[in-house]
Amino acid sequence: MAGLESAPAARPSLTSISSGELRSLWTCDCELALLPLAQLLRLQPGAFQLRGDQLVVPGPAEPAATRGGFNVFSDGHVRLDGQSYRLSSYIRRYVELTNYCDYKDYRETILSKPMLFFINVQTKKDSSKERTYAFLVNTRHPKIRRQIEQGMDMAISSVIGESYWLQFDFQEAVKNFFPPGNKLVNGEDLSFAYEFKADALFDFFYWFGLSNSTVKVNGKVLNLSSTSPEKKETIKLFLEKMSEPLIRRSSFSDRKFSVTSRGSLDEVFNCNLSPRSSLTEPLLAELPFPCVLESEETPNPFI
Repeated sequence: MAGLESAPAARPSLTSISSGELRSLWTCDCELALLPLAQLLRLQPGAFQLRGDQLVVPGPAEPAATRGGFNVFSDGHVRLDGQSYRLSSYIRRYVELTNYCDYKDYRETILSKPMLFFINVQTKKDSSKERTYAFLVNTRHPKIRRQIEQGMDMAISSVIGESYWLQFDFQEAVKNFFPPGNKLVNGEDLSFAYEFKADALFDFFYWFGLSNSTVKVNGKVLNLSSTSPEKKETIKLFLEKMSEPLIRRSSFSDRKFSVTSRGSLDEVFNCNLSPRSSLTEPLLAELPFPCVLESEETPNPFI
């Protein structure tokens, strides 16, 4: 966002974004993004639908889930225009893991799609009203993915067969995005955490809270708010491109980004707003982590 960088003292506008910036912006250049939830629902009807008092998100067993989408992190409810809605499927913001298989599945699941969080904001002009925003985390961006992977690696390497607790927090990045005077009503919802409980006889560090850690993820927040029909169409294509299923030839979670790794960046990013080329390989059906996903159709052992 060159226009914003030229004026460091100015904050991003909350009403629109330059269509020129967005048209030329590759999805791999987007680290974090923010837009009104109501706008996201209109632009992504295949991924989110309001039905009565429920916000329907495709679950892992539904065909729509294999076409991409977002990993929604929540406690099960979201407020929109003063009304509370239940989520049909989501990943709980706090989970417990007890073995390496669960840890591996959880790690692959949260990095398989862009993350989505819901945040309510009170504006400086009218503190009595709240606006609900969707906060997007592009887990395919090297900077964002590296912070999450390194945080998990450092946490597990700092303990030897012991329990630990790790949280990822995006509050600071969102607070810095909004102009002064605006308040995050539910800032704690911009985080997620997991607790690994090992079968250790003496967990002294864990008992005294010394193995707890928090990673504050930082990055540039892209403003996707717009009232222009032309810009909305561009944003729609941009969101579809960001949430496309991951194409990979080998285990992506075990690969490292490298300028010498042939095709690694090409497999991760599709940096066009045009449809995917027919020369690409068949889409890989993702296998979400069943013990972490909350769904009204599937009972969850972590409830």
